[in-house]
Amino acid sequence: MYTQICPAYIQQFSQKSAHLHISTSAHLTNICTFKTMEPVQALQKYFGYSGFRHEQGAIINHVLNKKDVLALMPTGGGKSICYQLPAVMLNGLTIVISPLIALMKDQVDSLNVNGIPAAFYNSSQSSQEQIALTTKLRNNQIKLLYLAPERLFANEGKLIDFLKALPVSLIAIDEAHCISHWGHDFRPEYLALAGLKREFPDIPLIALTATADKLTKKDILEKLGLKNPAIFISSFNRANITYRVVPKKNSFNQLLAFLDDRREESGIIYCLSRKSTESLAADLKKEGFLAEAYHAGLDNALKARTQEAFLRDEIRIIVATIAFGMGINKSNVRYVVHVDMPKNIEGYYQETGRAGRDGLPSDALLLYSPGDANKLKQFAMIEDNPEQSRIMLNKLNDMVHYCQLHACRRQFLLKYFEEDFPPNCGSCDFCLTEFKKFDGTLIAQKALSAVARLKERFGYTYVIDLLRGSKNEKIREEHKQLKTYGIGADISKADWFRYLRELTALGYLQVTDDAYPVLKLTPKSDAVLKGLEKVELVEFETTEEHQPATTLPFETALFNELKNIRRDIAQHENVPPYVILSDATLQEIATYLPQSLDEMRLISGFGDIKLARYGREFLLPVKSYSAKNGLSSKIKQKVAKRERSTKTTGTTKSNRPSDTALETFNLYKAKKTVVEIAALRGLTTATIEGHLSLYIYNGTIDVNELVNDEKKQLIKDAVESYGDEKLGPLKEVLGEGVSYGDIKAVLAWMRKEGSI
Repeated sequence: MYTQICPAYIQQFSQKSAHLHISTSAHLTNICTFKTMEPVQALQKYFGYSGFRHEQGAIINHVLNKKDVLALMPTGGGKSICYQLPAVMLNGLTIVISPLIALMKDQVDSLNVNGIPAAFYNSSQSSQEQIALTTKLRNNQIKLLYLAPERLFANEGKLIDFLKALPVSLIAIDEAHCISHWGHDFRPEYLALAGLKREFPDIPLIALTATADKLTKKDILEKLGLKNPAIFISSFNRANITYRVVPKKNSFNQLLAFLDDRREESGIIYCLSRKSTESLAADLKKEGFLAEAYHAGLDNALKARTQEAFLRDEIRIIVATIAFGMGINKSNVRYVVHVDMPKNIEGYYQETGRAGRDGLPSDALLLYSPGDANKLKQFAMIEDNPEQSRIMLNKLNDMVHYCQLHACRRQFLLKYFEEDFPPNCGSCDFCLTEFKKFDGTLIAQKALSAVARLKERFGYTYVIDLLRGSKNEKIREEHKQLKTYGIGADISKADWFRYLRELTALGYLQVTDDAYPVLKLTPKSDAVLKGLEKVELVEFETTEEHQPATTLPFETALFNELKNIRRDIAQHENVPPYVILSDATLQEIATYLPQSLDEMRLISGFGDIKLARYGREFLLPVKSYSAKNGLSSKIKQKVAKRERSTKTTGTTKSNRPSDTALETFNLYKAKKTVVEIAALRGLTTATIEGHLSLYIYNGTIDVNELVNDEKKQLIKDAVESYGDEKLGPLKEVLGEGVSYGDIKAVLAWMRKEGSI
């Protein structure tokens, strides 16, 4: 069959690449005998990667063995490889169901650049284009066909009948959570996919999603009717993203401060309303930013132009509603900002996951106001469906809890997706902050007394207004006679919100799960009100470590030159720049300075096809730059990424350290110190210490390699006396001779031993 595909395709690419030193024809001929290759060899040859990530290897083996699969992998975790690689290894056509036209085009461009014949079939094409495509499909000249779900069963199932006449070998459903009413982005057109197993009973089906809680996962399996599926759940940890939540105060000025040193970086800013996206984009343009609005109410042609300009780096910032982003494969988005609170954790996780898909350090900033939660409650209420309303309200309450959290944000997110993680990640606002504490007993007594005198019937806002002596007409006259009315007027509203949230986190208050949550006392409240227990609260003065905007020790001038070359190639081939090579690949080139095509082959993302097509064009400027500046190749210093072992049982779950932690571990095993690793990787020492702690926690590193017995015993005694929840108090007790890294290492060891 492959001999029918190859000749025309080879001719097309050979003409395009005739000037290159390697015959692309020779490489593309190998697609005819691709089945004889091992998956990891094919991965290197066609995608330029030396090993699989997360559960990719096990997933691909299951698909090649014609078994159904449900794969939950983080955004940017390499879901597409799980069906694209089997597609070219299996005899026949792979059908890919995808929700967005822009995503289809992006994926098809990337596959064609890698020498894999792919196409999409959708409403954007003319009838002539569609006729030409059907001819190619009949002639077995296409390996992957991308379709929107609504196209499959349209026109009385004519397309289904046509596809059934083709040698279909695999069906992939991307963004599978869209089939579930409980998912954060339910799409009714996905419900039709329930008929796929009936129409193609013997064809393996792989369903993929980045975000699905327990309820959504169950719904996906039931609706698609998968046969004895293997379920793979990769780690949800996006280790390269730093999470921050900031109380919203004059949000535009907060946003400008955040964007000030990121003017040359790509980012997405999410707003709650369409009107907000347009006004914010206009305000940013007045400040000199390359920004445009995007929402579902805009003309389709305008949306397409805006999205294309963003993908091609002609626009730096998209200000959008959640209508933007699903399936966006732009790898160099450096930040995602939510100026309004998302409706649920799943949506927030997926939206923040659009940053840093190339693995480079990126930021997720959320500006939080309690008023946002009240606005969103109306969207959570589903008319005549109390059960769905209850679930949606619970999801909203989880989002509020995350925003008000006084603990590691990463641990909270991963726990939400049923994944264990140590309580200090080293890269969220909480873990990057050293807290000073003060005696907050009087503040706590005022707050608890106000809740008690209001008979535990009111929420945060009313309690705070009472404490501050608000003249708001909503304050009842009888409440103005209470002793607690106005006793907290010296404390700002924002600080009261923080203190009440902290008292809730400490267990002195609790919040109901009702549609209108109210504050209630707990068994711990009584001792504080009677003066029998002291309460320590946090002073909100942060000494947050700042991670630099650029994080790899690369040659900046060369990197910029390579970006210009990439831009010119992309314009010539009419594809987004990152389809040619990602920023991460260019940074590797500018770091390791390969001096030959054989060395260039060792750069991640440079497969054989791309090497044949673009290798010389990127190699020549590297050699010229190196000669001019007296530099030589550093390729021997590159740490090879190793394939990670995977389980192949029916249901698996990975709690292993991330790929970025693995890179730290490899450098550590190469006898590099924490300071040296931080310098090499452009990360903070706190982040590196966090990575190493993960390997102590899973038993790969012996804690005694990092901390001597004397320090270990000191830290252990302090933890047993003062607890393990906060690093700041432990550091204060232990003094200058013990570092935060020492404390993290011992805490990881103690958790491994089960002693805390």
